[in-house]
Amino acid sequence: MPEHPAASGAADSDAAPAVPETGADRADVDAVTHAVLTASRLLVAVAARSLAAVEDRVTLPQFRLLVVLSTFGDAKLVELADRLGVNPSTAMRMVDRLIAAGLAERRVNPGNRRETVLTVTPDGSRLVADVTAGRRREIAAIVERLAPKQRTALVEALTAFTEAGGEEPAPSVHPLGWT
Repeated sequence: MPEHPAASGAADSDAAPAVPETGADRADVDAVTHAVLTASRLLVAVAARSLAAVEDRVTLPQFRLLVVLSTFGDAKLVELADRLGVNPSTAMRMVDRLIAAGLAERRVNPGNRRETVLTVTPDGSRLVADVTAGRRREIAAIVERLAPKQRTALVEALTAFTEAGGEEPAPSVHPLGWT
């Protein structure tokens, strides 16, 4: 996976020339960093509460694996491990547990019968959809407390933040039908 230019210190040829940072710029960066960290605590709490209802069935890493399978579709073990940022042996252990729980399964790859692909089962899809729906409801309740101008500003800020971090934008409609 290629290293993000900001992570390697490489200059972006399209970026504005580097401007020395002033004390005011540093204070601004610190204020934004503090606000993002505070907001991330809230989002982690929302995520934890959404998973609490299914913690007897899956761990957070197993849930991430189900989300990846739900989002990207069938995958070979090596691809899945790469998307999760784990070793294939770790991914295999998670998959084995999810298969035992009836949330994932192995299938013969129709394009190459010598390969096996991993897929989410209907029960696994329902679990991901239920957890995501709970998370969505809780976030929507928070967003509803914001004034319309704050909502617009939040969308713009989060979009810029996501782009600056090199994350691909989420689809407006998820393959499972989430919007």
